[in-house]
Amino acid sequence: DGIASVKGTLPGQKVKFVVSKKRSGKAQGRLKEVIEKSPMEDVEPNCPHFGDCGGCSYQTMSYENQLKLKEDMVKGILDNAIKGDYQFEGILGSPVQWGYRNKMEFSFGDEFKDGPLALGMHKKGSFYDIVTVDGCRLVDDDYSAILRETLYYFEEKKTPFYHRYTHEGYLRHLLVRRASRTGEILAALVTTTQQEVDLESWKERLLSLPLNGKFAGILHITNDSMSDAVKCDSSEILYGRDYFYEELLGLKFRISTFSFFQTNTCGAE
Repeated sequence: DGIASVKGTLPGQKVKFVVSKKRSGKAQGRLKEVIEKSPMEDVEPNCPHFGDCGGCSYQTMSYENQLKLKEDMVKGILDNAIKGDYQFEGILGSPVQWGYRNKMEFSFGDEFKDGPLALGMHKKGSFYDIVTVDGCRLVDDDYSAILRETLYYFEEKKTPFYHRYTHEGYLRHLLVRRASRTGEILAALVTTTQQEVDLESWKERLLSLPLNGKFAGILHITNDSMSDAVKCDSSEILYGRDYFYEELLGLKFRISTFSFFQTNTCGAE
C-alpha cells in the first residue's frame, strides 16, 4: 500500500498500472490502461495524431483546465521548496492555443519495425517507432507542407533512415523553425555522412511549395554521433542564409539554427 506516481495520467483518472521502480518509500508506475476518465477531461482532442504521438499529453482537457493543472503543479513544487510564506501570482495563459510553435524537430524512422518511412514525432512510449505528424495542430500549416514534401522526396529516392539500433543509415532529423511574426522559415535536414544523396532536388521541391511564409534558408547538417540528439558536425547552406528574424515586443531578433528562443512567441510576450 502507498502512493505511486504514474507518468501519463491525470488527476481524477482511475487507471491500471504496474510498479516499475521503488526508491526511498516512493514508487513509480507504468500506465497500462485508463479505466475511467478524469472530470478534467472535458473536450475532444483537436489533433488527429493525439494518442499515438508522444508530443502532447493534455488535449482531452480544455485550455482552462490545462492552465489549472499546470498552476497546481508549479505551486506544489514551490510549496515544497519555500519555507515560510510567499506570494503566488498565478498563471498566465497564452493568447494563442494552436499553431503557436516557432520550432519543431522531426525524426526519421519507420511507423513499426520494417514498416514504411515515417517523419515526425516518437510514438508515445516508444524509442524507435515514429508517427508522421503532418496534421500537427501546434504549428502553422507550412510545417506540415515541408514535412510531407520531404517525406515524399526521400520515399521516392528510397533513402534509408538512420537506425538507432544498428547505427546505419542516412536520414536523421528535419529541423524547421518559422517566425510567427515575420513568417521567415529555416529548414535543416540532418543526416549522417554514410552516403551521398542529391539534395539540390530536395531544395528545389521545398522552394516550389506554396507556403504562408517564406524561406530564409535551407541547410544540410551532418551528424555522425550515436546520440539521438540533434547535433551538428558540419553545416552547408543550400539556399539563403543560416538564420532568420523574429520580432518580440517591437524588438527584432536574429536567430540561428541551434540558438535558443522561446518556442511560443506570443506566450513569451
